[in-house]
Amino acid sequence: MGAKVHLHLHVSDLGKSREFYEKFLGVSPVKVKQGYVKFLPEWAPVNLALSTGGPGGAGTIDHVGVQVDSVETVMTELARVKSAGLSVVEEMAVNCCHANQDKFWVKDPDGVEWEVYHLNYDLEGDEPATRPSGLTLVGTTTSCCGGGTSCT
Repeated sequence: MGAKVHLHLHVSDLGKSREFYEKFLGVSPVKVKQGYVKFLPEWAPVNLALSTGGPGGAGTIDHVGVQVDSVETVMTELARVKSAGLSVVEEMAVNCCHANQDKFWVKDPDGVEWEVYHLNYDLEGDEPATRPSGLTLVGTTTSCCGGGTSCT
């Protein structure tokens, strides 16, 4: 698969946005859940998630990320970023947005959150998406898959 850039957008009408992105990307979504749709087009190195609501309203970017091929890559990049002196939030083996992931987060000077993550496996059904307690970025309202989502 290779690394993919992950974009998570808040939309005002999930149905209309789904239809638009199906046409634009030329593919059907790979995941459809209540209030959430994910696309992985083969022709573009992007993992696009759409969800309803969120802070800032429709049309805003919730967060940006890089999906990598292995947990080892997550850990290598985590060590590099930490050694560079950046503040990091780690989330290992977290169930978030209908998948289990190993990831870390950083926030740029303007408050844009970036995640580097490996998708370990998809969860079946509609398991609750949780972010372990105590793993929030200081001064943020981000939570996993709900009111200010951080879904991959």
